[in-house]
Amino acid sequence: MDTLLSPGFVFLISLILFFSPCNANQTTNKCSSATYQPFIQCILANSIPHNLLYIQGTTSYSTLLEYSIRNQRFNTTSTPKPLAIITPTIESHVSTIVGCCRTNNLEARVLSGGHDYEGLSYVAFSTPFVIINMQNISSIDVNTTDNTAWVQAGATVGELYYHMAEKSKTLGFPAGLCPTVGIGGHLSGGGIGTMMRKYGLASDNIIDVRLVNVEGKILDRESMGEDLFWAIRGGGGASFGIILAYKIKLVHVPQKLTIFAKSYNLSQNGSLVKIVSQWQDVAYRLDVRLFIRQFIQVSSDNKGNRILQIKFESLFLGEKEELLSIIQEKFPLLDLQVQECQEMSWIETIQYFAGYTNGEPLSALLERKSQFGYSFKAKSDFLTSQIPEFGWKRIWYKLLRSNATVYMIIDPLGGKMDEISESETPFPYRNGSLYNIQHLVAWVDGDQSLVNTYLDWIRGFYEFMTPYVSKNPRAAYLNYRDLDLGTSLNGDLSYFERTRWGKRYFKDNFRKLALVKLEVDPKNFFRSEQSVPPLNLY
Repeated sequence: MDTLLSPGFVFLISLILFFSPCNANQTTNKCSSATYQPFIQCILANSIPHNLLYIQGTTSYSTLLEYSIRNQRFNTTSTPKPLAIITPTIESHVSTIVGCCRTNNLEARVLSGGHDYEGLSYVAFSTPFVIINMQNISSIDVNTTDNTAWVQAGATVGELYYHMAEKSKTLGFPAGLCPTVGIGGHLSGGGIGTMMRKYGLASDNIIDVRLVNVEGKILDRESMGEDLFWAIRGGGGASFGIILAYKIKLVHVPQKLTIFAKSYNLSQNGSLVKIVSQWQDVAYRLDVRLFIRQFIQVSSDNKGNRILQIKFESLFLGEKEELLSIIQEKFPLLDLQVQECQEMSWIETIQYFAGYTNGEPLSALLERKSQFGYSFKAKSDFLTSQIPEFGWKRIWYKLLRSNATVYMIIDPLGGKMDEISESETPFPYRNGSLYNIQHLVAWVDGDQSLVNTYLDWIRGFYEFMTPYVSKNPRAAYLNYRDLDLGTSLNGDLSYFERTRWGKRYFKDNFRKLALVKLEVDPKNFFRSEQSVPPLNLY
């Protein structure tokens, strides 16, 4: 595009280039003025206001970047930094950014909430890149007439829940528990939540989408076709384009729901293995309205003693009398008492599971900054058979021998999840998958020499779990991203070796994802260390 540059515009570009990482001789991202300067000129010459552009060397750049990072493991001086961060405010801005990145051979990383477990929404480890921060594309339109909502990709899960609660007390949505997670990534990767046994995953309830493709065109479900629409409901949107918004189907919730959380310390309950085994036997087969997860935490007390605590956390789409009746019949070893149950509205359960239990206002769900500021490494598994009692004892012993704060979060599947075929969406872990497990080690930033110790521990524990979890493939969940499973950008490996992670996330659906990628992005512009490559790329 030919553009007449005003003196002020020329001055602005000069100022930007003065502060650019190229002039600062920062070579982490292999920056060169030959690519960086034309990119900045392209952005500013195509009607994107300069105040939406953040460049290295400025305070606002650092503030925005650090604000977006949820895993402090990727907030170090050695972490590769973007050449620029752009915060588009309208859809056409995103189309322009895609065009400018393509013209100048820059990778585009898309950030909605910043919760990517391996930092891939704000870090590229091998090439120069820019971040498209979607925080300003975040409108939410709830329609109580047809029980749907349009929610833009930069909105958070908490913002969606807040705006739904403003409109209705009996509408909910089966997404996740953490309010600061961005809608754009969460829904495109699946979206496990407390109502999935009744209503499926968040991605199972997407009915339309708006997306910018590699050519910068804005598509909806009709214009993109059913294959691409299939791919971005569980296959990860960032491999295929940039999600702008989803239209979602809202679900009915009763006016009164019931929650409970009951905890046990291993050292205080000798029959705990019996309780856990009974939970494991029934949790995926219970009434579909009832979700009971097991949350294991191991940490040190103020005397340095290692404490293993197991908490059963539950959401029931009904009142406490009915819940108690179900538990007494199906899970009697829990010994649940009426005073341990709380009845509340659906939105109050959202606040409860988010940790807002001290009378915080509903508006706390609008806070985009994470409540936590730690580093972590996570891995995931699925169970297709039950872990025997001796297996649980071995697992607990192994967890107690760690030196960090470690977690196992085990979510029951079943119900609606069993009714959806493996091929209906890219998320294949349906009938036959009993539980999803998240393994996680967390630490507060400090002694960097300990980081490898923590990483080695979680990797060792993952290997230790091999006999108990799914096999051929050993399954993993895309939204608990794990680069240990492989990277598609390793040019020294064969196609099969580079993409071995694909079967772990998607089973046989991976081939169809790669074929869709070949159709919509054959030159692999939308790529990351673990993006779906075109089938014939190598």
